[in-house]
Amino acid sequence: MRNELLGIILLALLALSTGSGCASMNAAGSSSNQTDYFAQARTNDGWNEKIQEWQSRSTITPAAQIETSENTDSEFSGFRSERRRQMARNLVTWTQRQSQQHFTNDDAADHWATLEETLRRGQEDCDGLELLIYNGLQELGFAPSSVYRAVVYRTTDLQHHMVTLWFEDPQDPWVLDPTGAMTNTMVKMSELPNWMALKVFSQTNQYSVHHAL
Repeated sequence: MRNELLGIILLALLALSTGSGCASMNAAGSSSNQTDYFAQARTNDGWNEKIQEWQSRSTITPAAQIETSENTDSEFSGFRSERRRQMARNLVTWTQRQSQQHFTNDDAADHWATLEETLRRGQEDCDGLELLIYNGLQELGFAPSSVYRAVVYRTTDLQHHMVTLWFEDPQDPWVLDPTGAMTNTMVKMSELPNWMALKVFSQTNQYSVHHAL
């Protein structure tokens, strides 16, 4: 079943110990429609090694990931799109609720956990809890080519955070925040002016984000 992993996650988290909360919620903003989220990663990019190390330990979870083509009937297409958005919203709400109990600050090494490590440990920071959304969306049938992990930062204080970006619109993705530090609702990246995406990646690919000047 497409939601098999979510069931496993739910059962695992219910048995975990309690952690602390996350950073305060923050929202608002606007980003250019000309932002390039998939520019070739530079060889001297300091994030490359971190992402490659995580990719080497992460495996692609088998899932029913084939999406049907868009129906030409506008009413059905609209219904289908809204149902998918509602699934994503529900997953964000559920994950943020779990993060209130299971968030903990990582140690100085800032180890990026895999999903298996997150569930085994029972407490993680944003880069571990974000996997509940990233993997969950794929288990729900969202195409891997439209769902990516993303390193973002707040322009006011350079605080870094990890979220899932769903590219329903290739130029303006939905932001799915696991803890609510960036936004407590599912909003478009263009609605968050104080935050910028820095890196976008999956289990197999990584990209630098180039913002239009």
